[in-house]
Amino acid sequence: MKMVIAIIKPFKLDAVREALAEVGVQGMTVTEVRGFGRQKGHTELYRGAEYVVDLLPKIKIEVALPPEQVDRAVEAIQKAAKTGQIGDGKIFVYDLEQAVRIRTGEAGVGAI
Repeated sequence: MKMVIAIIKPFKLDAVREALAEVGVQGMTVTEVRGFGRQKGHTELYRGAEYVVDLLPKIKIEVALPPEQVDRAVEAIQKAAKTGQIGDGKIFVYDLEQAVRIRTGEAGVGAI
């Protein structure tokens, strides 16, 4: 099993969710997060005062998948989240050692 984690721009969430549904992903966890990468934030003007916004709002999507679905899911996320601008995000793929469905006690790939 694999865990795919994607950090994307907030306005791309619906497109990514739809793209994942099209490739057969059945569930995901979505979290609002803040962070920065190479863009290192930016400055904004508020009531005449300039301030630095160094932690930008992002969306973190976590999806547990069987290994045969990973490549399609990564490709779907990449296509749906891409704007071509700096700060589009990252996709990480981890090995997932175990998964257990709490309601039934089912374990392994069947639990996801």
